Amino acid sequence: MRFSVNRDVLSEAVSFAVKLLPQRTTLPILSGVLIETTESGLRLSSFDYEVSSQTEIDASVEEEGTILVSGRLLADIASRLPNAPVNFATDDNKILVTCGSANFTLLSMPVEEYPTVPQVEGQTGLVPGEEFATSVAQVAVAASRDDVTPVITGVQLEVNDNSLGMVATDRYRVAVRAIDWDGSDITGDEALTALVPARTLQEVGKTFGHSGNISISFANKDDRELVSFSVDRKTVTSLLIKGSFPPVRRLFPENVDNYAVINTSELIEAVRRVSLVLEREAALRFSFSIDGLTMEAIGSEQAQASESVDALLTGDDIVLSLKPSFLIDGLNAVRSEFVRFSFTKSENTNKPGPMLITSQSSKDQPGADSYKYLLQPNLLLR
Repeated sequence: MRFSVNRDVLSEAVSFAVKLLPQRTTLPILSGVLIETTESGLRLSSFDYEVSSQTEIDASVEEEGTILVSGRLLADIASRLPNAPVNFATDDNKILVTCGSANFTLLSMPVEEYPTVPQVEGQTGLVPGEEFATSVAQVAVAASRDDVTPVITGVQLEVNDNSLGMVATDRYRVAVRAIDWDGSDITGDEALTALVPARTLQEVGKTFGHSGNISISFANKDDRELVSFSVDRKTVTSLLIKGSFPPVRRLFPENVDNYAVINTSELIEAVRRVSLVLEREAALRFSFSIDGLTMEAIGSEQAQASESVDALLTGDDIVLSLKPSFLIDGLNAVRSEFVRFSFTKSENTNKPGPMLITSQSSKDQPGADSYKYLLQPNLLLR
């Protein structure tokens, strides 16, 4: 095998291919990047049986072939090569890389032991890249990071009519958002759902967020349910999480008469200040009244804090306790100048229901997006 390729093109392609590879793997072969010659150049692939990345680039191929090389090592080398064409050549089980005056000899990994990279044929639909990336960032923050319950470590994608919905929960909060979907007509009982690992979806959003439309496809191959995301000559596939996602959409209220509107950035700064005295996992006390919002933190015997901010309250006064880190996650996600806190009721009159966070473009005008973030101090699901 022998080819030459532009340094920057190679570096970007290898970086994309290794981005989703695990830092550590029990199978060293899965740390490799597969490089194959094609009619127009090269195809670079990585796969760890759960997620794959594949990209095609232009290159000058003198001798066709396939090689497998350590992905992260090649990424490090490619990012530091001098500004000159990069030449690859194989010599038995070695790979010779030359660029200007720089020379590297890498050990080739056994190609025959590498698993077949999955291919998801067909296009199910298109979504706007920037809107998709924003929605993923808003929703994925609510996904669980505890692998004990895998089903809630993912983001559920829900395709119905002309929209793509996203839902995530860790049992303490729920985030939802919908964006436009242009593709296969899916209605009624045919509504399509796919539970995608949150980490994979976040990387897809960051990588493809500024690339125009993203093509999303779903497939069921050999009892393996897959989803693929493609832009131009780049594709990421992911194995879906098996299991039933909890029916958290039913927790969202239809209408709420008791709510407060607050400046988002002022509230974030105040919450961060007051929570400085809190011990880990402790909650802040929030008191809403006609006079505004007062936050109180009772830390150790040496430190306490309180602060008040302006809040426009509609309805009854209310007092509740919230975990500050969860609250800030929701406040950062609304991405609007003002935020609306809607207070729901529970069957227990002494216990407030979940608090709904939505965007507000002004003190009296709701935000234009469909983002909702439901937060409860106690478990939403048991």
